[in-house]
Amino acid sequence: MASLYIIHSLLKLAFLCSFWHIITPLSLTYPAVFNFGDSNSDTGGLVAGKGFPLSRLNGQTYFHEFSGRFCDGRLIIDFLMEAMELPYMNPYLESVGSPSFQTGCNFATGGATVQPANADSMNPFSFNLQLFQFFRFKKRVLALLSKDKELEKYLPAEDHFKKALYMFDIGQNDIDGAMYFLTSEKQVIDSVYKLMLDLNYGMKKLYDAGARNFWVHNTGPLGCLPRIIATFGKDPSNIDEHGCIVSHNKAATIFNQKLRDICLQFLAQSPEANITYVDIYSIKLNLISNSSLYGFQKPIAACCGYGGPPLNFDNRVPCGVTKDLNGTIVTANPCNNTAEYINWDGTHYTEAANRFVADQILTGNYTDSPHLGTTPFVN
Repeated sequence: MASLYIIHSLLKLAFLCSFWHIITPLSLTYPAVFNFGDSNSDTGGLVAGKGFPLSRLNGQTYFHEFSGRFCDGRLIIDFLMEAMELPYMNPYLESVGSPSFQTGCNFATGGATVQPANADSMNPFSFNLQLFQFFRFKKRVLALLSKDKELEKYLPAEDHFKKALYMFDIGQNDIDGAMYFLTSEKQVIDSVYKLMLDLNYGMKKLYDAGARNFWVHNTGPLGCLPRIIATFGKDPSNIDEHGCIVSHNKAATIFNQKLRDICLQFLAQSPEANITYVDIYSIKLNLISNSSLYGFQKPIAACCGYGGPPLNFDNRVPCGVTKDLNGTIVTANPCNNTAEYINWDGTHYTEAANRFVADQILTGNYTDSPHLGTTPFVN
């Protein structure tokens, strides 16, 4: 009887262990990456495609020159590419400098939305257009390779399209816009539902075309951006203990919950798909909430801005710009030590913060994959 009890206990323990989420550092090995997104992962697309007048200060920390990125240095995607031992991604829209696309292509552009752009949109390159660009890119690559295999020095090999990682980091601008123009939580939820339909449709189109490996970032705590706090922070009841805007973070949380649901639905529809859902929100909120523990002194102030504490942000004077404010000439200059700041320009994160986020992703603590229904986050 004793031996049967021991065997039963061991079997029960084994059964329980099968449901535990075992955290292991991520090992990313893909021959190519195709990325769809907004300014959080734009490596120069908006500047190249629209001649967007991005501040020349962007890139100063790492590249020591203008980089086309909405950051003082590297983005999260740059650090992830380093982890994969792949070169930084070239934007699809960049035609100058003979960019190589052998290891993938970046379709992300600053200001991009999931919702299709209209005549009033700041950026025409919304998610649906980025998909069109990808399919044209793939068709053109395969046509060129069929004529000259030597072009594999510059273009992804045919089988790389199936083996590649398809990354998504988009939706923040849709939520941002919704919070400006929608008046009720129900309207916000309804708008998020529409975004999920568009995202699911796009991912399914890629899957039907052969894509199998998907990597999805949820959106960060929108209410902790200095630009949002400066605009919506007049009501003390809408500010949390960290100085962030409650309503905007709630909207981001709703978006993230629906996004995870869509990932589950996509898996159910796509039996050969592998999907990784990355909890960017928790990483960034943890960084802001415990900034001093991680060596950051300014959790909600812009490094490159104007106005001084607590936010150092004035919407009238963007990073690097000099303006006449009521007869006084002022300039939004960068801070002396970007490593002390989480936020770069009021909207985007510093390289130091992006490095922190990427390092946390690579621990595996904030990723959910591949069976999303049975592996809750442990963090």
